[in-house]
Amino acid sequence: MSLLVPFDASQLATTALERAVMFGSVLEEDVVVLTVIPDDPAYARERGWITEGEPFEMDAIESGLTARANDVAPAATVRTVRVSSDEPTATSTTNVVREIRRVAGEIDPTVLFIGSENAGSVIAPQSSVGSPVANDQRYDVYVVRESTKTDASDLESTAEF
Repeated sequence: MSLLVPFDASQLATTALERAVMFGSVLEEDVVVLTVIPDDPAYARERGWITEGEPFEMDAIESGLTARANDVAPAATVRTVRVSSDEPTATSTTNVVREIRRVAGEIDPTVLFIGSENAGSVIAPQSSVGSPVANDQRYDVYVVRESTKTDASDLESTAEF
C-alpha cells in the first residue's frame, strides 16, 4: 500500500509531506508525491511557482516542484500530472481536484495526506483543493492545518498495532 500526498510546495503541503514520510516509516508504506500542474500562468503565480513577469514554463515548474519534494522526501516516488485548461467550464482548481481524485482512485492509497487550511470546513473558498479532495470517501484523509513539527517518536508512542 502507499500514502499519497498532493504537493504544491506550499508550507502546509510540505508539512503534510513530512508527516507522510514519518507515517510511512512507522507503517512501512511507500510515499507517493503528486504534483498537478495546470497550464495556467495565473495559477502558477498565485502559488509562487513563478513571479510576476517570469515566463510560464511547465518544464521548469515541474523540475522545481520535483526538487522541493525530493528535498523533503528523497525516497518518495514523485509523480507529475499536467492538466489543460481547455475545458471552458472548469477552473484550474477544479482540474487539480479532478486529477488528485483520479490518481487516488488509481493507486488506492491507505491515507491521503493533504495540507489545507480549508479541508473539512463548512465554507470553503473556490481556490482550495482541500475540501473537495477530503470529502472523497474512497480513502482516509490526514489533514494538516498548521505547519508545526511532529517527530517520529510521537508517532511510535501512539501507534497501536
